[in-house]
Amino acid sequence: MRDMSDLKEKARDAKTDAKEAWRRADGVESLDDKLANATDRAKDKVADAGDELHEEADRLSRDIAYEEGRADEMSRSR
Repeated sequence: MRDMSDLKEKARDAKTDAKEAWRRADGVESLDDKLANATDRAKDKVADAGDELHEEADRLSRDIAYEEGRADEMSRSR
């Protein structure tokens, strides 16, 4: 599943890079442009962290379900 997060992260970075290039197209990078760029990068980092948290929660959930299934099978075989 890490591949999906990597793909999402690269897509976010490409989108933000395009926005930054568009803001620089006039040849002047204003304070507003810099603030918008920093805001976009911060949003991307928060989204990346959310993806990682979601993946870890999914992994833990699968591990718990697996262990519960093993315990259930062990109790039936006795």
